[in-house]
Amino acid sequence: MQVTFDHWPYPRWIAHRGAGTLAPENTLSAFRLGASHGYRMFECDVKLSADGVPFLMHDDTLVRTTNARERLGAGQSAVGGDHPWGDLAQLDAGSWHSRAYAGEPLPTLDNIARFCLRNGLSLNIEIKPTPGLESKTGEVVANEAARLWRGVDVPPLLTSFKPEALQAAQAAQPQLPRGLLLDTLWTGWLETALRLECVAIVCNHTLWDAASVAQAKNAGFRTLSYTVNDAAATQRLIDLGTDGIITDRVDLFAPGTT
Repeated sequence: MQVTFDHWPYPRWIAHRGAGTLAPENTLSAFRLGASHGYRMFECDVKLSADGVPFLMHDDTLVRTTNARERLGAGQSAVGGDHPWGDLAQLDAGSWHSRAYAGEPLPTLDNIARFCLRNGLSLNIEIKPTPGLESKTGEVVANEAARLWRGVDVPPLLTSFKPEALQAAQAAQPQLPRGLLLDTLWTGWLETALRLECVAIVCNHTLWDAASVAQAKNAGFRTLSYTVNDAAATQRLIDLGTDGIITDRVDLFAPGTT
């Protein structure tokens, strides 16, 4: 399926990093929990290991969400992208959250794709490069996504705050839909999204108002928001006519509702 403004296959509700803060972020356990709450689309962050394996992690460093300091030893780099996948695969990505998830491994994009495809779930892949690897990460993630979703009706939505990453993804796999992530409405954002042939703008939810929504929609973009965790903000975005809501609160918002 070619994803366009008029052919938009994704649901409104999107589970942030699997299940928000209810499980260790960007893990298979989080995805399973989000799915148990009825969510049919998920957002995750993907970067590259030192040997080029796309894996899930938000931060540049391993410190907050793994036992890297203990496992890798003193003097080793804390940057996830500095380590080969064989070392990253040995890390505990669950104990920081709670004892119930002790031993939870970091997943690869391949792991998450297989879970989503088996269960008929959609995915928003945020390309989250290690600094300096924007173009390489965009290219590798796009190529891997195209391989994993080959022949599937609904492709993953590729998003990034980094235009360089989206440009590389565009060059590598132009058929995959792209979205520009924004934490401010910086000068030239609309022109950049048009140049990258994006199908969506994904904003900090506070940036959307009637004028910005109209500007984006008139230019042919779907309008998505992150990270929306209270009912008042949700209702405001629905009233504005936005198209997607990324939330941590999979326990609060029922995805079958508007």
